[in-house]
Amino acid sequence: MEDDFYATIKFKNGEEIFAKVAASEEEDRTMLILSNPVMATEVKAKGGLVGYKVEPWLKTTKEDMFIINMSDVLTISESSDVHMISMFQQFVQDSDKMRKGEPKLSRKMGYISNVNDAKDILEKLYKSNYNNKKS
Repeated sequence: MEDDFYATIKFKNGEEIFAKVAASEEEDRTMLILSNPVMATEVKAKGGLVGYKVEPWLKTTKEDMFIINMSDVLTISESSDVHMISMFQQFVQDSDKMRKGEPKLSRKMGYISNVNDAKDILEKLYKSNYNNKKS
């Protein structure tokens, strides 16, 4: 078994995933061991901004390791793209936190209002500061 590496994998069925990969020789065939495979979809926003939506490859399982047969792979490309690797690592870290049941933000943790309420409060503060400076 070789060292792990990050790679984009294109399957014969057209699917494309990104994962941490290890190759393994099993008798007469090569298997790939995928760790936390994800699908990254390019998202274009107004103004020409481009981002990525990262989501799990298989959405109905909690497993994070998968074994695939190399015969199902059309091509595999080792990745050294620091941006993609860091997005992948952040996604995996966030997924692990959710699996462990770490809480999301709540009012106790600092959520104090919605956007409209915050806007009203800030406008009142601005107007009161402006009126105090005038006097």
